[in-house]
Amino acid sequence: MARSASAPGEGGGDSSEGFVDDAATAKAVVDERGIVTAWSDGAHRLLGYGAWEVVGRPGAALLADGLPPEALSSLLTLPRWSGRATLLHREGHALTVNLLAHLRQDEDGHGEWLLLTPVSSLRVSPDDDVFLRQSFTQSTCTTALYDTGLRLVRANTDMERVIGLPEEAMRGLRVSEIVHHPQADRTEQAMRRALDTGERQDLQVSLQLAGHERPSVWTVSLSLVRAGDDLPQGVLLSAHDMTEQHMARQRLALLNEASLRIGSTLDLVRTAQELADVAVPRLADFVTVDLLPSIDDGEDPPSGAPHGPVRLRRVAHQSVLEGCPEAVVPNGTVAVYPDKSTAAECLAAGRPLIQQVTRDAMEHVLRQTPERGERMRRFGFHSVLAVPMRARGLTLGVATFSRHRSPEPFEQDDLLLGQEITDRAGLCIDNARRFTRERATSLTLQSSLLPQRLPEQSALDVASSYLPASTRAGVGGDWFDVIPLSGARVALVVGDVVGHGIQASATMGRLRTAVRTLADVDLPPDELLTHLDDLVSHLDAGADNGGDIGATCLYAVYDPVSRRCSMARAGHPVPALLTPDGTVDFLDVPAGLPLGLGGLPFEAIEWELPEGSILALYTDGLVESRFSDIDEGMDSLLQVLRRSGTSLESTCETLLRTMLPERPADDVALLVARTRALDTFHVATWDVPPDTAAVALARKNACRQLAEWGLDECVSVTELVVSELVTNAIRHAEPPIELRLIYDRTLICEVSDGSTTAPHMRRARTYDEGGRGLLLVAQMCQGWGARQTTDGKVIWAEQALPKRQAHH
Repeated sequence: MARSASAPGEGGGDSSEGFVDDAATAKAVVDERGIVTAWSDGAHRLLGYGAWEVVGRPGAALLADGLPPEALSSLLTLPRWSGRATLLHREGHALTVNLLAHLRQDEDGHGEWLLLTPVSSLRVSPDDDVFLRQSFTQSTCTTALYDTGLRLVRANTDMERVIGLPEEAMRGLRVSEIVHHPQADRTEQAMRRALDTGERQDLQVSLQLAGHERPSVWTVSLSLVRAGDDLPQGVLLSAHDMTEQHMARQRLALLNEASLRIGSTLDLVRTAQELADVAVPRLADFVTVDLLPSIDDGEDPPSGAPHGPVRLRRVAHQSVLEGCPEAVVPNGTVAVYPDKSTAAECLAAGRPLIQQVTRDAMEHVLRQTPERGERMRRFGFHSVLAVPMRARGLTLGVATFSRHRSPEPFEQDDLLLGQEITDRAGLCIDNARRFTRERATSLTLQSSLLPQRLPEQSALDVASSYLPASTRAGVGGDWFDVIPLSGARVALVVGDVVGHGIQASATMGRLRTAVRTLADVDLPPDELLTHLDDLVSHLDAGADNGGDIGATCLYAVYDPVSRRCSMARAGHPVPALLTPDGTVDFLDVPAGLPLGLGGLPFEAIEWELPEGSILALYTDGLVESRFSDIDEGMDSLLQVLRRSGTSLESTCETLLRTMLPERPADDVALLVARTRALDTFHVATWDVPPDTAAVALARKNACRQLAEWGLDECVSVTELVVSELVTNAIRHAEPPIELRLIYDRTLICEVSDGSTTAPHMRRARTYDEGGRGLLLVAQMCQGWGARQTTDGKVIWAEQALPKRQAHH
């Protein structure tokens, strides 16, 4: 690579400046091929060659003996080389010099060597000792020289400034005698090790020096000083003041700790206490956190900064003294702060304030708030820092930092640090406030949508529990329901909406309403889940938030007459069954996809359950947690269920207490039901021939059964219902036809047939001979309807029992 005859910056400068004699150093540049590309005035002075005689020629021609092999290998691998070299002067004589070579490379990786050597070597002059003494004395490094007895011989000006004594006052004294502090003894021990081992000793000391307002931190290096005969002559002490760097590291460490400790939960009071705990003792001796009362009540604070006397609620405080004896206001108490108080002025100004507690300031506090002033005087408060707590443009309260044990007053760096950690706490407190408000809204909505009390029915004894999550995820969309069906049957439902918060609670309410509507149609479990799956898909398509709406659900129907239970599930955990003989296991219900995915049909399974069997239906929050997998949770569920007592309520409590952590991460809905059976006394069944003459016999059988049950008051209505339902079955349906009466909380009349065509009411015209039967049935009974079966349908009607028979 070609360069100008003079190396850049070498010669050609304005000699009138007179700051540097460039010609006192010989410089040359040799490229990677060994060709000289630049030659300085100093090189001309050293070897006598002008640039025009050297540039463009091999540099090796200037060497008397060439470079040694080890130098050549070093030049190929090292970025720098130094050594002795013998050069040829233009007049023919050899010149041995100390040569320093630097490798320089461009962006393309091409290299060249910059070679340097002084034109003449420096000689020792008589003034050297004076020069060295002045350099030692005027050095900005705090330096002192001690003899082998560790007694001070020399101290420079900066050491005199730091210690506050002249050299004459310190000469002949040891470190521990000059500085009366345990750290001085430690330094003296390190000096002795330097003398004994010859190794440099490095240490950091923190101490309060006389005449200094605050403790200081120093890094100290101790080096052995040897004489010309290599014998130890003393120890050189060099110290650097690292107080500012140490304080900066301390502040950074406190900020890091604050980021880890503040906001660990979404609990407002706990977050405020975390702020106070972090600040004591490294920033302040006493810390208080006070919030506007509206914040603690869950409301938005008023806009703008408060002015004049301000009411604040104490939510946290901490002190270096056990029990916080400085505190006047107990936690949870609302107090008034006068307009000239530090807290009120800070909130009015909207920025942090530092106030030194002077005599006049103390007298003012004593006049305004005597009890606070008395505490401040008793404990020696001397400096106060107040920081407004703000988040998202809202003023939440104030954090007050006070010092009474630490002698240093608050400074600007402390203000910035206090503001930084208070801002973080303010954001966390505002998050906690918003979460608390949304959680309360979600819980209210959730509570209003869940069953307020379980309906009365005879098929099952039921107990339930709902436990909302206690984490920042918020309230979820878990729900349960118990739905009485026709024929004394009961449906049990447990579901779980994906997500948390108000949206999940609202979606849960819509799904619960849909399940009740579909259950009222008396759909079997698999068909009901199919319709519910379609509904979730429609809700997902119409959602404004762009998020997926998903849910799991288990739907079971129990018939106390047949003791058969049919159920289907959509991605929901399987139910557990405990039979009277003590056997406990999970029911093998086909899983199905969660609601909202669509595509695959659901499958219902049916079991005959012994009377007194216990079914446990639950959401996944009961068996899943971050501490254990679902298999462990399900095993625990079986073990707890196996040990359960006779009380269903205590079984629910035991399951929740045993299986859940103190603060569960997910909602839990739990439904525990014990099966009951209607015996033959309460159920009467007759086969009906497909002949209209059989209608009279059906009425007669029904009346006889009512007499046996003591329900004479129901005879007239029952005759009408039996006549209408049996006649319709004979005329419009297919055999086999069956009449069944069920004596439960109501009197139920059912007629089943082999046809799937359901009847419907119609308005009969004035001269029509028929068409009024079902209308009469609907008017005389409290309810009627039809449900499909696997081989036909059932038409049913319910009558209210006489009051004296209502709780047989």
